[in-house]
Amino acid sequence: MAKFAVIGLGKFGMTVATTLYKHGAEVLAIDNNQDLVDEAQNLVTSAYKIDSTDEASIKQLQLQEMDAVILAIGQNVEVSILTSAILKKIGVAYIHAKADNNLHAKILEIIGVQNIVFPEVQIGEQLANTLLSKNIENYIDLTSGHSIVELIAPKEYIGKTLQEIALPSEKNINVIAIKSERLIVTENGENTIEKRINDLPGANDIVHEGDVLILLGPKNRINDLITQTT
Repeated sequence: MAKFAVIGLGKFGMTVATTLYKHGAEVLAIDNNQDLVDEAQNLVTSAYKIDSTDEASIKQLQLQEMDAVILAIGQNVEVSILTSAILKKIGVAYIHAKADNNLHAKILEIIGVQNIVFPEVQIGEQLANTLLSKNIENYIDLTSGHSIVELIAPKEYIGKTLQEIALPSEKNINVIAIKSERLIVTENGENTIEKRINDLPGANDIVHEGDVLILLGPKNRINDLITQTT
């Protein structure tokens, strides 16, 4: 079973902690606010009221044994930085930290935090990208500089095979799945819509009207494609 610790139980931290737990992970939640700890108590594996800048207390939790520690403290930059330094000192291998500004992020990077996220900025960008094109159902930025997008198949793709569309060779964008809806007749003779997902699309698969292509590629290539198909 995967094991994670979440430090900071604001909206972001609480969401991360409870979602990990719902998906079967062992989750240790930490905050210095007793009310938040009480709220998390029945939603995660265990929750503790601890000052994350108290090195002795943090050491007792054996956080270096976790698969990753999520540092969800954003607004209190000093606490975030001190906590990050302690986590690195005690040997935590993987730290994911929330940052509220570029300076905060830069300091965390210098300390050695591997993954730094700007939740509000990223959500705002994803919403904007979704709104900019009527063909976009979902848009997700990855920390690798890549993006995943759900693109409603534009009319120029309809009736063509993936090989003919040639996104991997011409755009450096991979089609990782195709979502579709098909009208079928049940055993009782009723018409119904069946939702399908082809998660292993091949070069000869044909794109139909209404299909949604799930695409993965460099962010700049994805954005160019969105502009071209708007």
